[in-house]
Amino acid sequence: MKKVWIALVFACLAVAASVTIPKIPWKANDRTRPLPPVITPGTPSSQDAAGKPPSDATVLFNGKDLSNWSSAKGGPAKWKIGNGYFETVPEAGDIRTNDSYGDCQLHVEFATPNPPHGVDQDRGNSGVFLASLYEIQVLDSYNSKTYADGQAGAVYGQYPPLVNASLPPGLWQTYDIVYHGPRFAADGSVTRLATITLLHNGVLVQDNVALTGPTNWESRPAYKPHPPKQPIELQDHNHPVRFRNLWIRELAEGQ
Repeated sequence: MKKVWIALVFACLAVAASVTIPKIPWKANDRTRPLPPVITPGTPSSQDAAGKPPSDATVLFNGKDLSNWSSAKGGPAKWKIGNGYFETVPEAGDIRTNDSYGDCQLHVEFATPNPPHGVDQDRGNSGVFLASLYEIQVLDSYNSKTYADGQAGAVYGQYPPLVNASLPPGLWQTYDIVYHGPRFAADGSVTRLATITLLHNGVLVQDNVALTGPTNWESRPAYKPHPPKQPIELQDHNHPVRFRNLWIRELAEGQ
């Protein structure tokens, strides 16, 4: 027994020795340290009206048209424009941003159809893809059962949400996503895994989870090298899901 305890102590010391303490190149409370930029915070949304994004955010939808988006098939985005929102048009295909983004804070608001139709995955289904590869599932998961890693708030096929924070169909819901993309060496090997933190309706449902690679149905493909910045993509899953108040704040390396 004594040998076992000694082995455990050395194992713990080895783990502790492997932890790298961050080196901050400033003294504590150093008044010469540069101050953060000043911004105007956004305002929260209500069911009746979308809020305002932070002053340093890039607005992805102006409430009037899809000029910042294109069809993933090529050409203009062919989704429906409503009063301050846009809506999936079944079989029109996915849409993606014209610009590419990397590490970011992404805000998305969505509403699933009311009255609801279908069951399981055939119920208010869409998705938000970071870098066009890593999907946060959009689904009507209010009193509706499906597989754990396919419900609303899941990193599709990898991580179920910590809790089901879904609102009833027809109500506006929010996703606040913090995404750090993967990094690759010259030989294609992964030097940093992609990570996602997600708040669904203000509730933490993904806590800095490390992705196994791109998300996919019934498989977990390996990482393949890709640029650090790629478009944000929204999925057409043949359900009329609505979106509004999409904005993004890009994060600098190391943030």
